[in-house]
Amino acid sequence: MAERVVCRPLTITSRGILRQLPRQQLFLCRTYASTGSNQAANTASTLSWREYLAIRGSKHKWQVAATIPCALLGFAGGVAYFGNLDTDPTKMVMGIDPFFFYGICTVGCVGFGALIGPTVGTSLWRMSHRNNLALIDAKDAEFYQRIAKNRVDASLQSPTSPIPDYYGEKIGSIHQYRQWLRDQAKYRRKAVLAEE
Repeated sequence: MAERVVCRPLTITSRGILRQLPRQQLFLCRTYASTGSNQAANTASTLSWREYLAIRGSKHKWQVAATIPCALLGFAGGVAYFGNLDTDPTKMVMGIDPFFFYGICTVGCVGFGALIGPTVGTSLWRMSHRNNLALIDAKDAEFYQRIAKNRVDASLQSPTSPIPDYYGEKIGSIHQYRQWLRDQAKYRRKAVLAEE
């Protein structure tokens, strides 16, 4: 918790009090306590929506860029491990030919690498944008509150007609956000009018 001290000159208009006070300049000081959430809210207003959405887009690019090498590392690890195992082609592994089984396990390693890729990308992105994390996290929270407030109720969807972009993942600009709002309103009207 940070403290802010505000001082201003003390002015006294009564003549009787002025005679009793020394001729030095007097100051009235007050201490204001401010919490971290208030500071984050104040500084979040300095990050515009255009800047935030551009930052969000760069974060997504980092996630995708990290997914590819992680998947390749998973493939290399799977090939290195399962390719060097001593196998007897006459013995089945879990009822499957050992070469097919090890191939499936290698593909599983690729999938695991692709799953952890976005997490690695996000971690690298957060390390490289360390100085603006408070601003970005505050704007993230505000953005997701707006998404949750404006999206269609999930109970209105059907298997044949899912809600378009329920989590707002495709929003990359203000124009796309406005289009997302229009799509949500259109879906809401269609779902509510169909029930009546």
